Amino acid sequence: MDFEAMYKACYMQVYSYCLTLTRDASLAEEITADTFFRALTAIREKGETAGFMGRSEELTWLCAIAKNRFADEMRRRGRQAPIDPDEQESALGESVADDDPPAEAADKDASMRIHRILHTMEEPYKEVFSLRVFGELSFAQIGDVFGKTETWARVTYHRARLKIQERMK
Repeated sequence: MDFEAMYKACYMQVYSYCLTLTRDASLAEEITADTFFRALTAIREKGETAGFMGRSEELTWLCAIAKNRFADEMRRRGRQAPIDPDEQESALGESVADDDPPAEAADKDASMRIHRILHTMEEPYKEVFSLRVFGELSFAQIGDVFGKTETWARVTYHRARLKIQERMK
C-alpha cells in the first residue's frame, strides 16, 4: 500500500465525512489529520495490511478510524457536536424533491431542517444517513464501518429516511 496515494485518493472524502460529523471545519481538519497519522502509524508498526487487513476498502478503514477519533473527542469534551445554523451551508446542489430527504438536502432551508432533525435523531440512524447522503459511502462501506452487513446498512438507512420524512411533515 502506498500511503501517499491513499492520502491523495481519500483525503477529501475523509475530511467531508469528518465535517459531517463535527459541523466544525477546524475540528474536522484536526480529526482528518489524526486519522491519517493513526493510519500511517498502524501501517508502519504492523505492516501494510494492518488495520483493515484486506477485509474492507482503505476509505472504509479510514472512516472507521475517523468515527472512533470523533467519538473520543466528544467523550473528552463531554458533549455532543453542535450545529451552528449560521455556519451551515448546503453544498449539494439545487434540485428539490418533496418526499426524498437526500434530494431535499439540496435546498438550503430543507437542508437546515434535515440537519436539525439529524442532530436530534438517535444512533445509528443519524450516522448511517449522514454516511450515505453526505459521505457518499456505499451500503457495503457503511456496513463495514459498523461491522455489520450491507443489508443492515440498507435497512437502517431506509428507516432513517422514514423517520426524517415523518418529522419533516
